[in-house]
Amino acid sequence: MLDDLRAQVCAANLALVEHGLVTLTWGNVSGIDRDQGVFAIKPSGVPYRGMSPDDMVLVDLDGTVVEGALRPSSDTPTHLALYRAFDAVGGVTHTHSTHATALCQARRPLPCLGTTHADHFAGTVPLTRQLTPDEVRDDYEGNTGTVIVESFADLEPGEIPAVLVAGHGPFTWGADARTAVDNAVALDACARMALLSGLLDGTPPQLEAHLLRQHHERKHGPHAYYGQ
Repeated sequence: MLDDLRAQVCAANLALVEHGLVTLTWGNVSGIDRDQGVFAIKPSGVPYRGMSPDDMVLVDLDGTVVEGALRPSSDTPTHLALYRAFDAVGGVTHTHSTHATALCQARRPLPCLGTTHADHFAGTVPLTRQLTPDEVRDDYEGNTGTVIVESFADLEPGEIPAVLVAGHGPFTWGADARTAVDNAVALDACARMALLSGLLDGTPPQLEAHLLRQHHERKHGPHAYYGQ
């Protein structure tokens, strides 16, 4: 089972390259086996070219490396915080993809401007608050997870499986590692569309609530009818 998990997580990390979401080694994907309480994650700073399933590092929900010859991603504590807080999450992706990261740097959330966004995210993708100096000093990556979880105090992480970390970059998640990557692809595409829309007059209107809900529900709701 864990060999399968490693293979899935490795493939998901390589998919970041295929989709043009990473530069150098700026990104990572993890996937969890809830039954065994272990997640697999990309090793820190390892180039994608030549990376294999054996390189994936296994970490338990106490944050302890249980198997792997390499150090896990430096973002491991953030992934861990999301797995602990969001029970339904089976995979987490972090990138510094161009358009979503531009919003993080501008300290802007991503409002729903059209049905493409609504197909993936049931409303505005939130922006976290900025970390305090103490939070950065004491546990930077762990506290990055804390501010993400705070941002979902009044939101459903299953309906908006993405967040923009202020001054940093996006995190997405899903039922498994590949779905988390798909959501990262969708997030950056929607961010790019929003940025281009803003070039027209600076204040594009948000999508009407009834149309947003219709598009999201047809794909993700209890009576979904999109797809086979």
